[in-house]
Amino acid sequence: MSLRSIALLSFCVLLAACSKINQENYSKLSTGMAKAEVETLLGKPTDCAGALGMSSCTWGDEKSFISVQYAGDKVLMFSGQGLK
Repeated sequence: MSLRSIALLSFCVLLAACSKINQENYSKLSTGMAKAEVETLLGKPTDCAGALGMSSCTWGDEKSFISVQYAGDKVLMFSGQGLK
């Protein structure tokens, strides 16, 4: 294995370990938080959808995710799955 391959593999492992989708950040969420505060904590969401002043955003994938529901610009409720 070349040095370049080892460096790339190490970078990928490090990047995965630095995910913001984790139990520590999930525990920092609270109802009433502003959408901007959530995005500062978790980064840009993977997906968002909404209508009539309500929206739902998800960070992560089908195995490990955090989902946040907003009423206007404030967190109404949130859930997570597969967090470490």
